Amino acid sequence: MTPDKPDSWVPVPDNSPFTPHTLPYGVFAPEDGPRRVGVAIGDHVLDLARALGDDTFARPSLNAFLAQGRTRWQQVRADITALLTDAARRPDAEPALHRAADVRMYLPFEAADYVDFYASEHHAANIGRMLRPGQEPLTPQWKHLPIGYHGRAGTLVVSGTEINRPWGQTRPAGTETPAFGPSRKLDIEAEVGFVVGTGTALGTSVGVDDFADHVFGVCLVNDWSARDLQAWEYVPLGPFLAKSFATSVSPWIVPLDALRHARTAPPARTAPLQDYLRDGKDWGLDLSLEIRLNGHLVARPPFTSMYWTPAQMLAHMTVNGASLRTGDFYASGTVSGPGPDQRGSLMELTWNGQEPLTLPDGTTRTFLEDGDEVTISATAPGPDGTRIGFGQVTGRITAGPRTAPADATETR
Repeated sequence: MTPDKPDSWVPVPDNSPFTPHTLPYGVFAPEDGPRRVGVAIGDHVLDLARALGDDTFARPSLNAFLAQGRTRWQQVRADITALLTDAARRPDAEPALHRAADVRMYLPFEAADYVDFYASEHHAANIGRMLRPGQEPLTPQWKHLPIGYHGRAGTLVVSGTEINRPWGQTRPAGTETPAFGPSRKLDIEAEVGFVVGTGTALGTSVGVDDFADHVFGVCLVNDWSARDLQAWEYVPLGPFLAKSFATSVSPWIVPLDALRHARTAPPARTAPLQDYLRDGKDWGLDLSLEIRLNGHLVARPPFTSMYWTPAQMLAHMTVNGASLRTGDFYASGTVSGPGPDQRGSLMELTWNGQEPLTLPDGTTRTFLEDGDEVTISATAPGPDGTRIGFGQVTGRITAGPRTAPADATETR
């Protein structure tokens, strides 16, 4: 065993995303037990409060641990690695293991604020070509700053939560009067999320080189989007009800320290950057995403193609003096690559409904139908040619909403 290639005494199946190189954090509850923090290893979850004798982890969120900072994050990771790879410590640690199939997972952190970015050039260009045909697909500021918007932290939900089809206003083609009813163009957005650990004071900012001192880890995101609601409401202030109804987050947070073999340079910049956005530490990430619709693989978006890095997103988010809080969360925006099979949304995959997808059962999709289930997974390079995994984020569409305004009448 070497520090870069540990072997665990816990059995790890060959197809498991959670090897000793990964050790992601989540919040779980055993049957009839309280929520607490655990780390995934193979098909098991290690109860950290019991294994380490530390009540920081006997809590229903990661926030107390996140607030302790990078030195503490690294020490705990080293302690867990030693605990799971030293056979002599097996008698002490084994009683703290739970079968993953026997526990329930929860949102791993208590979200403070939520920001969603628009960091993929390929995605932004595709959307621009659809909405502004014949014009420059990217808006004038796109290559000068990471565009983003503030979302709704209270509707972040853990993977597996059913997603109610949202209702709202739309304006059907050829009409002047808006209609009200359920979204007919419900979409996915395959994204990567970043969880903030240590905060900052109001009036200060975080430089690109300080990214790893503030961001604890990475997870998968599906930022569900109602494209018909969005088309009617987004001018002039941007996304609102079309995005705020639900954002699904994977239950496992992969620490930045697990991703050192996945770091890569971002794409070449084709416009000059302001000094605060000049990223000298190569915080692009080589993540390979997969999107499945009802079990059928429909796309493989590569995160390597993202124009803006997570370090640049954080720097821009705070350059005006906006403070960070433990539990702040931000997402990359839709991850799309240059190829038709690398697009991270149905709007792109079907070119806004003009080119329907055909599924193996012969049915077609332009946007999501009730009962559809979407699963996003990802892997990244580990040491010595290995792969580490992020698990998955899954959601199934239901007919929702559970209740509608008493005086609401659907109009179509």
